[in-house]
Amino acid sequence: MNAQSRPASPPAGTRERLLRTAFQLFHEQGFHATGVATILREAGVNPGSLYYFFESKDALLLGVLDFALDYLDPAVMAPVEAATADPIGRVFELLAGYRRRMEAERCRMGCPIGNMALEVSDGNAKARKLIHANFENWARRVAGWLATEKRLPADLDRMRLARFVLTVMEGGLMQSRAAGNLGPFDESVAVLRHHFDLLTSTPGAARRKQAARPRKARRPRSSTSA
Repeated sequence: MNAQSRPASPPAGTRERLLRTAFQLFHEQGFHATGVATILREAGVNPGSLYYFFESKDALLLGVLDFALDYLDPAVMAPVEAATADPIGRVFELLAGYRRRMEAERCRMGCPIGNMALEVSDGNAKARKLIHANFENWARRVAGWLATEKRLPADLDRMRLARFVLTVMEGGLMQSRAAGNLGPFDESVAVLRHHFDLLTSTPGAARRKQAARPRKARRPRSSTSA
């Protein structure tokens, strides 16, 4: 559909409703298995409204992946940051959130971006680029937490460690989906926790931990008369 044949502007909020609905359906059913008619029905919009914003289902996919970049903060990261201020604690609270969702879904569905990486990235260069951007967005947020962690070695590359956390999360979810239980995910997280324990127990970690603690103000000594 070209610009000349587009219908009148749909009501405000229609585009976001389409993106949210498509995001959820692509997660639940997969991109290829989700028909446009299903998206329209679940979003409660007509075809003209869809094609006003997106010329094709592939264009809608790109819109969904772009939408996910901004959706990460309110849906995933902000609740973790509200739960704890401890940088390493945030890493494991984040993973616990994925675990809770997997448990509620009975080890189905997994990570929406991970699923799309497996399903669409090989044949769609634009989608692959946005999927990579989503992974980097996730890792940068985690690296930002770790940048404030004084117990970790100063020369440790926080971004590489954050990508490793992402690998544990995605790999654990994928294996748990295949197994039908949370065992593989829990084992992966346990190894990651051991890795963090080793990083924070290296020589000098105790001094870094002590330095990271707020110092108590010293009480002034009472003067004595001669």
